[in-house]
Amino acid sequence: MFLSQLNPGQRERAIAELAAEDFDVLVIGGGVTGVGAALDAASRGLKVALIESQDIAAGTSSRSSKLIHGGLRYLEQYDFRLVREALHERELLVSTLCPHLVKPVGFLFPLTEKFKERTYVGAGLALYDALRGFQRALPWHKHISQKQIHEIAPSLRPDLVTGAIKYFDAQVDDARHTLSVARTAARHGAIIATRVRAESLIREKKRVIGVKATDLVSGKSLSIKATVTVMCAGIWSDELHEKFELKAGYGVTMSKGVHIVLPGSAIQSNAGIILKTPVSVLFLIPWGDKWIVGTTDTPYTGERAEPFASREDVQYILDQANRVLTPPLKAQEIIGVYAGLRPLVANNKGSETTKLSREHTVDRPAPGFVSIAGGKYTTYRIMGKDVIDLAVNELHTLSPDSVTEKLPLVGADGYFALVQQVDRIANESGLEAATVTHLLNRYGSMISEILELIKNQPALSKALHKDLPYIKAEIYYAASHEGAQSVDDVISRRTRIAFEAANHGVDLAGDIAAIIAPVLGWSAKNRRESISAYEDLLHRETQALDQLRVAQEKVSS
Repeated sequence: MFLSQLNPGQRERAIAELAAEDFDVLVIGGGVTGVGAALDAASRGLKVALIESQDIAAGTSSRSSKLIHGGLRYLEQYDFRLVREALHERELLVSTLCPHLVKPVGFLFPLTEKFKERTYVGAGLALYDALRGFQRALPWHKHISQKQIHEIAPSLRPDLVTGAIKYFDAQVDDARHTLSVARTAARHGAIIATRVRAESLIREKKRVIGVKATDLVSGKSLSIKATVTVMCAGIWSDELHEKFELKAGYGVTMSKGVHIVLPGSAIQSNAGIILKTPVSVLFLIPWGDKWIVGTTDTPYTGERAEPFASREDVQYILDQANRVLTPPLKAQEIIGVYAGLRPLVANNKGSETTKLSREHTVDRPAPGFVSIAGGKYTTYRIMGKDVIDLAVNELHTLSPDSVTEKLPLVGADGYFALVQQVDRIANESGLEAATVTHLLNRYGSMISEILELIKNQPALSKALHKDLPYIKAEIYYAASHEGAQSVDDVISRRTRIAFEAANHGVDLAGDIAAIIAPVLGWSAKNRRESISAYEDLLHRETQALDQLRVAQEKVSS
């Protein structure tokens, strides 16, 4: 049995294996599609490696709306196959693949007209429920009267909202889920190495037989040999195709999606809310004791590595939400803001590229090289299967079919039984029952590894901060088991402190650096540099929000 731990020792071994071994499949990209492809290939019994130039889920896969959903808006476009496929994946994730991470969440669709709108929206949601098939992990939709709606969601304007329809989708911590897919791939034998950048392709005549790469930690060059290279680069696809001197069958354009985070007190509702906007939809999503509100959908041509929200983005979200909310949301209430980039794919004219759905496309621009782009988070598993189905043709040998539909992620096995034992675990560990529940919903059955850390180092059982749910063991574990290599990795992706904590967690950066330093072998200088790097990133990210707050303060004064 292979191990799922990602840590400095594992990375050192991975770098050595990348240079010394020949692989069946080399995956470029550590977003959810890339790790999904690595898991699909590894679970077929193939010899697999994955490289990522930054951190797992460093890009789009940690900056989504954090929803696992069928996509109501596709019903209006009559794309029933896409909705059915996404709903099937949603049911799998909630019930089997990772129930500890993917949870049902109810949404209210507010109605402003008593009869015609209720009939139209009700019919759409009935179809939405019917398309999921015979599996029933989530409840059916139900109609809510005007009297009921103001008991359920006092923040919805009583002068405007005449009722609602409540339906269910699911939500997930996207970065944690992506990491869990990566760790599951590692458990099935995949070699995972972050901070490794692909530089050029290794060719044998016209065939691609691997990649020349740079270990960004040591600066050393690597030659990684593989029968087939699979590129899952998302918004970086066009840039890498050009870098690799490949003529792709598709192009990728970027759309920016911005979200704001608010305290729980900002919106009084015991369910999420979905609103139609002039360009798309806006979600008001419960997130623990906070709210995530978004998203925007605007063309983007700026820096891929650091997409930031603009003042106009944040104002748009506030304006759209405030159409139905009372009292209105204010910029001064915003705790955090984050921006992500969607890879929107379009096939080039005359190409032989296979566009497998409205959402994603697979391509083979050269022998020994395949790629995939587009897609939505919910259908990552289908995308991984589709690109590996194409990749195995390059192996010229029989390969088993995908088994990921029946393969739970690390932490899923035994989760439902452990939920019944919260009080016992709390008594034995000395943790509060609420803390045990929090840990189970982040690690599932892998909670045993957290509890082992606490047993060996009891001080790690203490809370990181009184206003946050995280304990110190989780911070240590991020470096010892989850591949975190910086303060930013821990604050932005292993936890969500970057948008959950006051001042975006800057005040906690020193404590976090001190906890992970022994695992990473850091000197005092290393700690200061990692803290400073996070502070610099945060300064760039929050400029738009600061500008909006200043502008609103001037108006109010």
